[in-house]
Amino acid sequence: MYSSPLRAAQALETRRRIVGSARELFVEKGYAATTIAAVARHAGVSADTVYSTFGSKIRLLQDVLSVVVGGDDQPIAFLDREGPQAMREELDQRRQLAMFAHGMTEQLERLRPLDDVLRGAAAVDPAAAELRFDAQVGQRRAAMTQVVRWVAARGDLRPGLTVDDAGAIVWTLTSPDVHRMLRDDCGWTSARYTAWLHDTLVDSLLPADR
Repeated sequence: MYSSPLRAAQALETRRRIVGSARELFVEKGYAATTIAAVARHAGVSADTVYSTFGSKIRLLQDVLSVVVGGDDQPIAFLDREGPQAMREELDQRRQLAMFAHGMTEQLERLRPLDDVLRGAAAVDPAAAELRFDAQVGQRRAAMTQVVRWVAARGDLRPGLTVDDAGAIVWTLTSPDVHRMLRDDCGWTSARYTAWLHDTLVDSLLPADR
């Protein structure tokens, strides 16, 4: 089949426009109130184009979530990206955790508004509930446990702390819910949240003499 680079570039730009429009409308209006027709109008395409590209509204939400988590639409797993890989290669555990806290703050600042949408959708839509469970309990917890393995490869963890338990701690501390409570309910700045996350991770994961 003939493949035109121009056509591929146009298709990618259309996809990006649809995802950007959906992200804006989901955050502004909520998942239930955002229709495919509204996304299409906002993106300047037909509803058929949205359906042919994504298949369904929940799949569109899933793609929006992937872009928000990664920071772009490149098909690169989060832990394989430049920031996490630099953290993995760092030799000093405290420096690893500082890099991690900074990166997680940036991600949560992007993710939180959409997670609020997904949390609301999960209350009324089983597919959205399954998506949030997989994203938050499945994928994110596994990723946080892998991060702990990288830290443990550079030195000891706190005495008696297993990698799995440490992963659960990191998963909890970096949850959108904790971020929401500190940033919104308590009025913390992003910088204060980052400092708290780093200090708490060091105290929770590393031996006292570190």
